[in-house]
Amino acid sequence: MNKKVSRLVEHGVKVTFVNTDFTHNLVTNAASNDESVNDLVSLVSLPDGVEAAEDRNDLGKLTDAIFQVMPAKLEELVDKINGSDGDKVTCIVADHCMGWAFGVAEKMKIRRAAFWPAAAVVLASLFSIPNLLEDGIINSNGELHSKEKITQESKR
Repeated sequence: MNKKVSRLVEHGVKVTFVNTDFTHNLVTNAASNDESVNDLVSLVSLPDGVEAAEDRNDLGKLTDAIFQVMPAKLEELVDKINGSDGDKVTCIVADHCMGWAFGVAEKMKIRRAAFWPAAAVVLASLFSIPNLLEDGIINSNGELHSKEKITQESKR
């Protein structure tokens, strides 16, 4: 992602990285305590709805909290930025897994784009799920029907 940000900055585009408070603290502690990387790159954070004492390894709880809390917080941030005399938010680029951000962008009539930070093969695999279901290779729970079926399909 940093190479993409560098390219945007080279063209004078202002970039604001929005992370959860927890991730923001990890990032800033690893780099520096400076909130602004340079004039065109800012680092900001939003609460994710999980209290500091709660278990962040409970992915279900963390995901539920993020989906409940962060959309409204992102909307507040965009309103704050757009309500100032400075630059306005004109596009939201988000990790595909944070799809709730696209709902906020759509509601606020802001352009949006997704990126996929994992390997491309993972995304291709996800897009193949309907075919795997239709061909009877996996069931609706994502479980393999049988090893024999996979062997037969791979010989095609």
